[in-house]
Amino acid sequence: METLNDKLKGKQLELEYPCNWCYKVIATEEEALKQAVHDVIQEREHKISPSNNSKTGKYISMNLDLLVQNEDDRTFIFDALKKHQDIKMVL
Repeated sequence: METLNDKLKGKQLELEYPCNWCYKVIATEEEALKQAVHDVIQEREHKISPSNNSKTGKYISMNLDLLVQNEDDRTFIFDALKKHQDIKMVL
């Protein structure tokens, strides 16, 4: 059976910009995560909402929703969040 990943293999995601985008951001502390988001996106309008906590409570994840203007904007935010010292992972 062919999966969606099989169908999309070798193809780039086509989006119409500007569009809303959601990043899942994972860290160890909620306030540090929120500050990291602020450090990256500054005063841009956004919504941050709780997602999941790890079973042991060591990690928290939150959803960051905001309007991205183009592919460069989307990947810049992803890379900047990923490189931030207080962020463990970005999906």
